[in-house]
Amino acid sequence: MILGATAAAGASYVSARNAILEGIQDQTMLKLRDQIVAYLPTVSLPPTQATLDAFAAALKPSGALVVYHDLHSSSGMAPQDVPGALREAVASSTNIQFQRVVVQGFPMFFVGIPVQTGSGRTSGIEVYAMTPLGQQQAAIEELTRTAWQTAALALPFAVAVALLAARQVLRPVRALNTAADQLGRGRLDVRLHVKGSDELAQLVTTFNHTAAELERTVGTLRAMEADARRFVADVSHELRTPLAAMNAVTDVLDEDADKLPADTAVAARLVSAETKRLTRLVQDLIEISRFDAGRAELRREELDVAAAVTDSLTARGWQPGAENSGVVADLPAGITAALDRRRLDIVVANLVGNALRHGAPPVEVVLRADPGAVVLTVTDHGPGIPDEVLPRIFDRFAKADTSRARSEGSGLGLSIARENARLHGGDVVAANTGTGARFELRLPREAGSGEAR
Repeated sequence: MILGATAAAGASYVSARNAILEGIQDQTMLKLRDQIVAYLPTVSLPPTQATLDAFAAALKPSGALVVYHDLHSSSGMAPQDVPGALREAVASSTNIQFQRVVVQGFPMFFVGIPVQTGSGRTSGIEVYAMTPLGQQQAAIEELTRTAWQTAALALPFAVAVALLAARQVLRPVRALNTAADQLGRGRLDVRLHVKGSDELAQLVTTFNHTAAELERTVGTLRAMEADARRFVADVSHELRTPLAAMNAVTDVLDEDADKLPADTAVAARLVSAETKRLTRLVQDLIEISRFDAGRAELRREELDVAAAVTDSLTARGWQPGAENSGVVADLPAGITAALDRRRLDIVVANLVGNALRHGAPPVEVVLRADPGAVVLTVTDHGPGIPDEVLPRIFDRFAKADTSRARSEGSGLGLSIARENARLHGGDVVAANTGTGARFELRLPREAGSGEAR
């Protein structure tokens, strides 16, 4: 709008300026041509000095210059007053020539006419006249001032109209942007009111249809996910009772295995090992289902972290420094934190157990205190984690060796370890050291805003 108003004012100025200049130019050239045609019959060729003077005196306005080869009229303009480019153009043409120049700061209009005889032959006489353009220049400057004043007066109106138009256009765009942001944040029920039938209205209609379809699809997926989680939780809980009975039976079989025939003893030990593995898997599934359902509870207490980690290792026969334990530890005393003892035990057991199963001894367990946090690193000296597996090592049922259909663990240990760390407001990260794998557990020493609920 503003550019349009400025362009219109500029175009009007250029048009009026050209009209003013063309008017004075045409008037001067036509008047001079008519005077030459009227006086030419009285001129004899070749002209004398007196003829040239009389010719110049007969032309109006006064001050014209008449030139014939080396002769020129003695009154009015001198030959050097005429622009050289104009004289060259007249000498090489049979048409009227003109040029606008500024002489000592004043605009001037020069016209040159090569005079032809009645038979159409060139006479060799050249006539030059000059007209000052001061009045026209003043009119043009006044026109310029008027154009700028008009543009200045129109500018506020143009700005107001442009802002109003932009507001009308941008308002639905802003509303659409806000709705899209809310949709991205999970508000799938957001909708916009459709006004009109233009392209913006069609865009809003498309957005509403997209949001509705997304809400329906996400709702279906959430329902299916909830059903799957509920199914896993229900099956896991239903398996607890028969597994408890099976564990009791396998305990008896383990005690009497030495008294059984060799083949029967092998079968009994195999059933016992698989029952224990199935029990661990069910326990892990139940733990995962609690996280998925948001029912995992955190019971903090002030712990000596070194003592808690030592107890966890000792309970599983991984006494640090003991012969054949495969675990060495650097656990400085005096590092305390408000943690859930049971969940810390689960994390330590999963990290160290994973290092012992898939790495190689010695497994180094190191505790240190950072500002506001405690850090426990578990480092093994095995083959490390394949690069393609490392980004998803904490996924459920992730396997470092995909060629193995099953392993001793459930495949949920690292995932459960990370869930417990995040429940505290911390995290677990994995990396390769070049000589093995390293898992770093970082937990806040006090309950903070990062703690999961």
